[in-house]
Amino acid sequence: MGLEMKIKRAVLKELAGKYQRSSKKGKGQVLEEFLGLTCYNRCYGSWLLRNCGRKVVMRGLNGEEVIVIGEIRKIKRRRKRVYDEEFKKVLRWLWQVLDYSCGKRLVASLGWLVPKLEEQRELRVKKTIREKLLRVSASTADRLLRPERKKMEIKSRARTRPGTLLKYQVPIRTYAEWDEKRPGFLETDLVGHDGGRTEGEHLYSLNATDVASTWSETVAVKNRAQVWTFEAIQKIKDRLPFKLLGIDSDNDGAFINAHLIKYCQDNQLTFTRSRASKKNDGCYVEQKNYSVVRRLVGYARYDTQEEQDLLNELYSISRLYYNFFQVTMKLKSKERIGSRVIKRYDSPKTPYQRLLESPDIEEEQKERLRATYKELNVVKLKKQIEREMV
Repeated sequence: MGLEMKIKRAVLKELAGKYQRSSKKGKGQVLEEFLGLTCYNRCYGSWLLRNCGRKVVMRGLNGEEVIVIGEIRKIKRRRKRVYDEEFKKVLRWLWQVLDYSCGKRLVASLGWLVPKLEEQRELRVKKTIREKLLRVSASTADRLLRPERKKMEIKSRARTRPGTLLKYQVPIRTYAEWDEKRPGFLETDLVGHDGGRTEGEHLYSLNATDVASTWSETVAVKNRAQVWTFEAIQKIKDRLPFKLLGIDSDNDGAFINAHLIKYCQDNQLTFTRSRASKKNDGCYVEQKNYSVVRRLVGYARYDTQEEQDLLNELYSISRLYYNFFQVTMKLKSKERIGSRVIKRYDSPKTPYQRLLESPDIEEEQKERLRATYKELNVVKLKKQIEREMV
């Protein structure tokens, strides 16, 4: 930096405070003095005097650039940090155990998760840290975890093929009509594992999500053939902790077929389909396609029997992790006021907790669910899932 520029900086630092404190008339006089000494043009000179001592963000072609004008006065904190590095370390670990949940879901889980982990000797923290974990707010948790969040964003690819004319035998149900409070009505969808190359056969994951409880089941199938899809639906039916009452699918030919229609008619199951190209009609399963399938296995290509077996082994572990330990939030109402849409959600709960609260689940089945939950260790489940994913 040349001598001339150093002098200009010194003049700027000297006059900026006076300029920022002055009245409109006084600002004009300071500005004239500054311009006479530095030879800057009026617009640039006033901008420098206004912003001296501040960080200014300029957005150019190469992205975001921060310009520091003058010296930044460091403001001394008047009180100690409540959430120190020791607390953040524990919070980050719990966040990883819960599969990187958002702040609302994470904080809603800590009330029952912390005691369970302490009981299983997976978590040992000071009393002060424990108290902070149980009182931290969702917005604070999000703020503390923000530096860790900016990581994985991947685009999906749709591989749904339209069904035959049989689809007109299956009634349409839209997202606005879903009001089932009784467990047993499943939204289903196929998630393709083609790795970006559609040629040849490759595996699919059949994902099924219960609308009332958000309980999810996933099975890997060889291809989109109706026989494998039907076989996977029967496997899912046997795993469910409640009676299957209905199936809702998109317009994929893997679901819209005479075999499945007849099966639903013979077993008195409700069979409905969504409207074409309307993702919101299957909003529950679409969300699970990402959080349960894509986040686990990504977008790579899988096309062998060995890979199918490994995927099914992974899903048999992950179903316990997601259904017993991952809280979900269900939309209660949506109101449009002008250009704003106000959404209200229910309290975050796990699918397991929602089933225990349901009056339609028999007490005997609830006892079996409680016994399974008591035996499960969320930290060990998470480690098992990570080992299977390697």
